[in-house]
Amino acid sequence: MKKSFKKAKVGDEVEVIVNGKSENGRLLESYDVGVVLLKLENGYNVGFKREDVSEIKVVRERKVDSKKDEGVKVSGRKPVIEMIVTGGTISSKLDSSTGGVEGLIDNNELLKMYPEIFEIADFRIKSPFMKVSENMTPVDWIKIAKLVGKALNDPGVKGVIVSHGTDTLHYTASALSFMLGKLNKPVVLTYSQRSSDRGSSDARMNLICSVRAALSDVSEVMLVGHATINDDYCFMLQGNKCRKLHSSRRDTFRPVNCKPYGKIWPDGKMEMIRNDYRKRNKNEVEVDAVFDPKVGLFKAHPASNPSILDYYKKNCKGLVIEGTGFGHVITEGKSNWLPKLKEAMGKGLLIYMASQTIFGRVDSYVYSPGRKIADSGVVFLGDMLSETALVKLGWVLGHKDWRGSVSTKLKMLENVSGEFNDRLDEGFLEM
Repeated sequence: MKKSFKKAKVGDEVEVIVNGKSENGRLLESYDVGVVLLKLENGYNVGFKREDVSEIKVVRERKVDSKKDEGVKVSGRKPVIEMIVTGGTISSKLDSSTGGVEGLIDNNELLKMYPEIFEIADFRIKSPFMKVSENMTPVDWIKIAKLVGKALNDPGVKGVIVSHGTDTLHYTASALSFMLGKLNKPVVLTYSQRSSDRGSSDARMNLICSVRAALSDVSEVMLVGHATINDDYCFMLQGNKCRKLHSSRRDTFRPVNCKPYGKIWPDGKMEMIRNDYRKRNKNEVEVDAVFDPKVGLFKAHPASNPSILDYYKKNCKGLVIEGTGFGHVITEGKSNWLPKLKEAMGKGLLIYMASQTIFGRVDSYVYSPGRKIADSGVVFLGDMLSETALVKLGWVLGHKDWRGSVSTKLKMLENVSGEFNDRLDEGFLEM
C-alpha cells in the first residue's frame, strides 16, 4: 500500500522512522515513487524503501526567502577578476528541492555561496557552457582560450579564474598553456572534489586561494587547489606539468617532474618555491587557439597487438604512445611492434613516445629496445606528460606550416611553454 506522508514537503528538515530506527536530514525530491530520498547532515544522500518507512516527522519547514535580491554592488575600488564558469562541482550549488545541483553563473549566486571573495575583489562572470569535464572536447578548449585571451587584454581585468571539473582539468590547462602563449596576467584554473553543501568541501578554500593567486604576480597558466588533505593551504601548480592522481582526495592534483610555483593561504600569505615564472606585464597576449583533433593516445601493455596501428594510421595524423619505463613497446617475438611502427610512419603517421610511469622521462639510449624504437623514427619526448604531449601534438598539427615529419618534430621538441624540464631535481617528490 502506498504511503503519502502528506505533511512533509521537499526541502523540509525531517526525522524519518525506518524499520523502527530514526534518521534525520533534509527531504529531497525522489524520481522513484518507491524511494524516500534524504540528504543527511554529513552531506551524503541516502534512499529508503517507502515500504520500510513508517513515519516522516517535520522537524523544521523549509524557509522560503521572500526578500527581493538586492544584487551585488561593485565597489569600483577593488581589483576586477574575470571568472569563466564552465561547470564542475565548484561551479555548482545544491538545489534542496531536487537534491541535484545548479550552476553558479552570476555574481548574486556567487555572493551567496562564497561571500568572502567579494571582500577581496569584484567579479565579472561569463559562462560559455556548463559541462562535466569528461564531456569537454578540444572545441571547448578553444572557446575558453578565446574568452581568457580577451580578458587578459582588457586593462580593467586584474586576473582570470576558470572553474572546471577535475577529470580532464589537466588537459584544459595544457591546452591553455599553448594557446595563450606568453601571458601578461595570472590565469588560474580551480576545482573542487566535494560539493559545497558538504562539511568536507574543498570548494571554498580552493576558490579563495584562487582569487589570491589571480591577483598575484605569477603570470602563468596554473592550477590552484588543496595541497594536503587538511584545510591549511593550496598549491600553485604549473598547468601543463601536473596531473589528477586520486579519484576522491582533496589534494588530488600533484606536480609532476617539477616543484609547485608556490604555496598560497586563504589569508593571502604566499610562499614561492620557484622563481622561473613569468611576471605580470603590460604586453598584449596573442591567442593561438587552434587544434587538429586527429591525434591519439595509446598505452603500451604486455598484451598489446601492433595491428592497432592500422586504426591510428587510418584515422589519425599523429599518435602519442605511453611506453613502459623509459619508453618501450614489445620489440621481439610475434608481437614485435618495430615492423608496424615503420610501416605506419612510412604512410605518414607521426609517432611520439612518452612514459606511462608519469614521473621521470623517456630515454632511448638506456636500453637497446629504446634505440631500436628511436631508429624506426619514433620521437622521444623527454619528461613531457603523455596528456600534455597529446594536447601539444593536436595544437602543433593545427598549424599548416608546422605539419610534416621534420617540421612537427622540431616544434614538438621545442620547449614552448615549460612542458620540458631539462633537469629533474632529486627532491621532486617532496612538496
